[in-house]
Amino acid sequence: MKATDQFHVGIVVDDLAAASAELAEVFGYAWCEAIGAPSQVGLPAGDAVLDLRSTYSMSTPRVELVQSIRGTLWTPADSGVHHLGYWSDDVTADSARLTRRGHPLEALGTRPDGTPYWAFHRGSTGPRIELVTRALQPVLERYWATGRKPS
Repeated sequence: MKATDQFHVGIVVDDLAAASAELAEVFGYAWCEAIGAPSQVGLPAGDAVLDLRSTYSMSTPRVELVQSIRGTLWTPADSGVHHLGYWSDDVTADSARLTRRGHPLEALGTRPDGTPYWAFHRGSTGPRIELVTRALQPVLERYWATGRKPS
């Protein structure tokens, strides 16, 4: 992982529509359609199905707004910034590296075949770190360019 792999800042909010409207009005952000669905998530307490919903800014610097889910790590942060998102060429290896460096794994998203495609780690300082497989980069770039949900 390198600093240049950082591609978004994530903010968890209680109301996606209100937050995106406010950031559009104040800072001129244009927003993509909201995306998400119930997803299998590996958590320290065990696997769970969570309804993960978010939207990304079409403009840069890239901001992701995530719908809060009470009782999970997806709750609004006191500072506003919930996580920094980084592309990962190998989520498993990068996740293990972060864990060894004292950033415990908080959540892991896997494909149906069990392959990790994103992970959240809690840092000892600052916001969480989200690793996102670089294999999703072309899909997300099309999403950011058009604003429409990937099909």
